[in-house]
Amino acid sequence: MIQETTLMQGMRKKMVETLITKGITDQKVLDVMGKIPRHLFMDRSLEMLAYEDRAIGILCDQTISQPSTVAFQTQLLEVKNREKILEIGTGSGYQTAVLYKLSSRVYTIERQKPLYTSAQKLFDELNIHPLCFYGDGYKGLPQFAPFDKIIVTCGAPFIPQDLVSQLKIGGIMVIPVGDESQTMYRLTKISETELKKETFGNFKFVPMLKDKQQ
Repeated sequence: MIQETTLMQGMRKKMVETLITKGITDQKVLDVMGKIPRHLFMDRSLEMLAYEDRAIGILCDQTISQPSTVAFQTQLLEVKNREKILEIGTGSGYQTAVLYKLSSRVYTIERQKPLYTSAQKLFDELNIHPLCFYGDGYKGLPQFAPFDKIIVTCGAPFIPQDLVSQLKIGGIMVIPVGDESQTMYRLTKISETELKKETFGNFKFVPMLKDKQQ
């Protein structure tokens, strides 16, 4: 059983207060992020930085996104209980854990084998059970489609059509699109041929990469 200190609990409470000042209004998102021990998703030597609003390096030259970005993307996704959610880019697993606590039906893809392995181990320790896949996020998971919601947690150079096709009618995809920096898009699938596109500012994510890598 994972134990944590009152210091970490206090730091997490301050993190949530910071999220509120940055415009996060979805109480469910705030409540979940106030409970998940973010410091467990990074190297122990960096855990005192876990509740600052900053991105932190993890394995494979990737990052765990800053809390405000995680909260912002999650808020845009408008998650409802028991919705089927596809996450592209498991990474540390922190965003996955947030989604799981909101929905419990989470499918997540990671192309870096060390991240895939370490995230699964941590999920077991935390007693959360998303369905984890090692593979190419551009291809999604057609065998489990359609999804109510899709979230991409890395910078995509374009909107992958395979992911759009796996989104149900009325479903929402949140994806940062661009090369050096990205624009945050929220796509609502109106029909098989029509997407409503909204933009929500500029961000900087690690790039979304093709193909599996050992």
